[in-house]
Amino acid sequence: MQPDESAAGAENPSVTHRNAAHRWRWLVPEWVNRNFAIVLVARALMSACRALVAVVAPVYLAIEGFGALRLGILFLVIALAAAVMSALIGTASDRVGRKPFLVAVPLLAGAAGAVFATTRSVPILFVAAALGTFGRGAGAGAGAVGPYQPAEAALVTDGVAAVRRNAAFGRLAFVSSLGALTGGLLALLVHARHPSAQAAMAIFRPAFVAAAILATAAGLVALAIREPGGRMAGARPGDRPGRRLRLPRRSRHLLHRLWATNTLNGLAVGMFGPFVSYWLFRRFGASVAEIGVLFAVVNVAAIPSTLSAAPIARRFGLVRTVVSVRAAQAVLLVPLALSPTFAVAGAFYLVRMVIQRVGMPLRQSYVLAMADSEERGAVAALANLPSQMAMAASPALSGYLFDEVSLTLPFEIAAVLQAANALLYWVFFRKLPPEEEAPAAADRSGAR
Repeated sequence: MQPDESAAGAENPSVTHRNAAHRWRWLVPEWVNRNFAIVLVARALMSACRALVAVVAPVYLAIEGFGALRLGILFLVIALAAAVMSALIGTASDRVGRKPFLVAVPLLAGAAGAVFATTRSVPILFVAAALGTFGRGAGAGAGAVGPYQPAEAALVTDGVAAVRRNAAFGRLAFVSSLGALTGGLLALLVHARHPSAQAAMAIFRPAFVAAAILATAAGLVALAIREPGGRMAGARPGDRPGRRLRLPRRSRHLLHRLWATNTLNGLAVGMFGPFVSYWLFRRFGASVAEIGVLFAVVNVAAIPSTLSAAPIARRFGLVRTVVSVRAAQAVLLVPLALSPTFAVAGAFYLVRMVIQRVGMPLRQSYVLAMADSEERGAVAALANLPSQMAMAASPALSGYLFDEVSLTLPFEIAAVLQAANALLYWVFFRKLPPEEEAPAAADRSGAR
């Protein structure tokens, strides 16, 4: 800064305005367009909803008499519904556009929240949870916003340059963390520590109403997205949107490898991910408020990780970063499961989630980077289909193990599966850098 610049700023409001804008440009740079800004707002709202539900729903259902096995069956139903919806949405969004799904799916989640707030009927809760993909605890992950995510990811990738893609997904993860922070704090709406089953609905109702409002707001915000005539960036001139659904052909080799790696990861995540709130409640007697505060602290600590993902990938390479992150996540599951107190478990969980937030946007970015531009929505959906199916299957087994064997064994099994996933990911993708890294990779190969 020149010596007289501050004085000039004091005399000239335009200088002060430019300085303020420059300070915020690291968060909202010039390449952030209108659609992406809307997606960021909608993602923050939906992440707040999902994080709140992740805290309150498993504990509420446990108080209502659900054991781990019954919870696992509910999680299975929700995961199967999400997998089917995600596959259909991903393939359909390449034909009819991304916007309809970014509107409709959050509205379904909002309706499910209203159902949870007003009825205790188990069959109705199962139906509402399936249609709204509502009630499946996801810890403090803040990344899973629902089965419309393939359409959201494709919309973001269509609208940013390749060199900005990692940064764009990093910012999505950043606002997810902010939303999840809000959702965790909203768990304080449940003021009682361990209410009786008779009083549970009245005590948990404000939290479910808040989740319904957040999800509905996310859908309404997405109405402002503008798509040019419903056609996608990669659509051919003669294509008619909605004419037919088409499975990816140009990206099928990428899909085959992703199916193998994602299946292992899905099995691992399904073993423990949906049960984090339930496990803390069972293992340490933690209240909803305590779990919510823990998740909020985790999300505050993880916020820098989401913005650092792109610089880390530039320095070490995207694939190498993803593999390192996944291996570290696997290792940290073991001490987490063996923690003697809630505070120790919370510390290990915090470290693990901070590391996880680096890899999450990079994995999404890599899939969209390597997919053919005309097949991005379908690839984003179908790449995760085996993972979702595996996540649907493993909670039932995990629930049985929690009830009948041990509160630690599912975590230990998940650690082994995630370690195998990291190894397989390295074997499959270490020689397939994304577009923005390809020149550097070619230079290294030529030097050798």
